[in-house]
Amino acid sequence: MRFSVIVPVYNRPREVRELLQSLTEQSFKSFEIIIVEDGSDITCREITENFSESLNIRYYYKENSGQGFSRNFGFQKAAGEYFVVFDSDCLIPSHYFETVNQVINEKNIDCWGGPDRAHDSFTPVQKAINYSMTSIFTTGGIRGKSEKFEQFYPRSFNMGISREVFEATGGYKITRMGEDLELSIRISKAGFRTVLIKDAYVYHKRRSTFIQFFKQLHFFGRARVNIGRFHPEQIKLMHTFPLLFTVGFIVALTSVLLSIPVFKYLIIGYLLYALLLAADSYIEEKNPVISLYSVIAGFIQLTGYGFGFAGELFKSRK
Repeated sequence: MRFSVIVPVYNRPREVRELLQSLTEQSFKSFEIIIVEDGSDITCREITENFSESLNIRYYYKENSGQGFSRNFGFQKAAGEYFVVFDSDCLIPSHYFETVNQVINEKNIDCWGGPDRAHDSFTPVQKAINYSMTSIFTTGGIRGKSEKFEQFYPRSFNMGISREVFEATGGYKITRMGEDLELSIRISKAGFRTVLIKDAYVYHKRRSTFIQFFKQLHFFGRARVNIGRFHPEQIKLMHTFPLLFTVGFIVALTSVLLSIPVFKYLIIGYLLYALLLAADSYIEEKNPVISLYSVIAGFIQLTGYGFGFAGELFKSRK
């Protein structure tokens, strides 16, 4: 068995059905799938059984422990040479494993990650959220859209490791709050080779409403501070940008509402930034509705992350 696909699931049977359907269409067939139901109230057992004839699939139900430790559970059950982690809300293009296998054979890598894209079937809000999470203008390049950063750390919506990496690191050390990034950092520190495979992309559905998106980014901001508790050097100047953006935005709005002349012109900078997001999104998506939604998503991404980062940082200083 070349690959073992590990998918932790919590109350997402419909998403699992779509994920498994995409995996039936893979051109490279040497893989198994391990579904780890993490204490769900609404299980996907029946759905996995429906795919048992078309896929090499195993299903496990366990008490809730969070996605990190559920992935470790799956790693321990895996038979493959390489372990691949997907989120349950991903769709996998048919060439994924063929592409990864070719890179492994050519470069002898230990760990990889790939970017995410928006599928044609996604709603305008989902496409706007995808734009925001992958755009270089909202720090999205750090997540796998650009190769110009000094170090790439795979995220576990689309990540693979060798069996040797798991045995050397023990897998996830924490189960939530930045667990994937913390593991990627330890993999790199252990001397293993980590690469970005740009053609090994997935379609990541993410959140379907802006309120859900804000909550997710608020959590991401908290997670960055949590990672700093294990790896202090990972809190860098660029990670404070969303916090500075949030503070500036609050000051700008307050200045306009209270007619404070010293700061009210700050709002012009934010309007220009909104126009930049709208124009870039329109160039990419060719859709004015998605372009407008992308502005909303971009501001939500930065302010949600900024509030989460500030709250967790204040909590850690108490």
